[in-house]
Amino acid sequence: MKVGASSGLTAKGGAGAARPAAGGASFSLPGASQAGGAEAVVRTAGMTGVASLDALLALQETDGPTERRRKAVRRAGRILDVLEDLRIAVLDGEVSGANLDRLMRAVRDQRDHTDDPGLEGLLNDIETRAAVELAKLERAKIAA
Repeated sequence: MKVGASSGLTAKGGAGAARPAAGGASFSLPGASQAGGAEAVVRTAGMTGVASLDALLALQETDGPTERRRKAVRRAGRILDVLEDLRIAVLDGEVSGANLDRLMRAVRDQRDHTDDPGLEGLLNDIETRAAVELAKLERAKIAA
């Protein structure tokens, strides 16, 4: 996407004469000259371009619901992959501290991006169980 120059208001030549409204009455500020009004328009036009660019950049940074869901599925997939590796290690009888550390890191990374209390509870359970198994491994190494 290309961001081009702003198409804000610009002053072209002098300001035109103010036309009175249908009833013949017009609104004017006391002490305001026509040239002062044109300068205000030019200053406002310059600020409008910057404000619209900031708004565009802010919109690009916010994720829509589909992008948030896609990221959540990707993070959840990572946890499931680590759990699958751990399951295979348990079946082979080769559970290592590295497997448990990877699981705890994956859970910590997921925890930063969730607001769901049910998911928080599940992540707490997984992290607690991984910490217990890691402590059991450490204790077995010390005893051996």
